[in-house]
Amino acid sequence: MFGLGWPEVGIIAIVAVIIFGPKKIPELGTALGKTLRGFKEELKNPSDDTSEQKEGE
Repeated sequence: MFGLGWPEVGIIAIVAVIIFGPKKIPELGTALGKTLRGFKEELKNPSDDTSEQKEGE
């Protein structure tokens, strides 16, 4: 995963828990998931706004 091994992922997880706290981590994960899902949908089906901008150029 991105050239990271398990020790690096573990350290990142520990730092995230220290910074954000264990109660905030699920909220951050949910927000990140929604953002990535929206980004993927936009890549598959570009909205009308982007087509109008291309025509106007």
